Amino acid sequence: MTDTKPDRLMLLDTASMYFRAFYGVPEIAGPDGTPVNAVRGLLDFISRLVADYRPTDLVCCWDNDWRPQWRVDLIPSYKAHRVVEEVAGSDPDVEEVPDPLEVQIPIILDVLQAFGISVVGADGYEADDVIGTLATDAGRPVDIVTGDRDLFQLVDDEAEVRVLYIARGVGNHERVTNDWVRNKYDVDAHQYADFATMRGDTSDGLPGVPGVGEKTAATLLKRFGDIPGILAAAHDPGSDLANGPRNKIKSAADYLAVAPQVTAVARTLDLGSPSTALPRSARNEDELARLAEQWGLESPVQRLRAVLHG
Repeated sequence: MTDTKPDRLMLLDTASMYFRAFYGVPEIAGPDGTPVNAVRGLLDFISRLVADYRPTDLVCCWDNDWRPQWRVDLIPSYKAHRVVEEVAGSDPDVEEVPDPLEVQIPIILDVLQAFGISVVGADGYEADDVIGTLATDAGRPVDIVTGDRDLFQLVDDEAEVRVLYIARGVGNHERVTNDWVRNKYDVDAHQYADFATMRGDTSDGLPGVPGVGEKTAATLLKRFGDIPGILAAAHDPGSDLANGPRNKIKSAADYLAVAPQVTAVARTLDLGSPSTALPRSARNEDELARLAEQWGLESPVQRLRAVLHG
């Protein structure tokens, strides 16, 4: 399962990966008792993916803002179920993250920095938006590693952009192409964001159009192309859209006027000119060795070091 193309960009949905590492890797503590299972798991995930796909460039895309206010302004329920229950003096937009994971995130950043692996975020935007911007017009094959379906909208066979979908684990990931999306959802990848908007997505707090499930959403998109086309048909007395879906679409017009902006990932962020080249040796070997000893990470650090050197 090895690609040997000479120039390939790999984009990691980092939070998606370290959450899966945290819940999927047995609890392990460093020398001082600090949990490090998410750190170890993420490093081993990166080692495996780099060994399998041999990217020339790799970016750990970061959630500078996991729930951007501009998306909440459009859809107040957006990710609302993931917010920590508000208590006196707390920030109501703090993501609910288990304490044993939260303490590991700074360690993850320190280790990635010592390796010299690029970490890129954008204020006011999610990692999805960073991925969308870096993947669009990349001019080379792109592998997007994520466990979230939102990024299926970026799949583009012609541009050689695919998703490595890790919902069932990094070791059991699926290569998502346009045919994969069509076979599973009966829409093309570029229609997936509109499909999710209409169907709804409980994981993101998107209510969807009441009474419209996956089958109806796919049928409407096949007939009318996109949400503007569906809305136009619903408001056109001469269209052959049946009264049932017509009324459901018209009743959800306010939602459909704003939801596509929430579900569509940004593709034109100003990210500057970050270095994305995958390092072949650690940027700061002394610091990496210190971190490995401090947190008991010698084995996963050595595994990633060996893969990078290879």
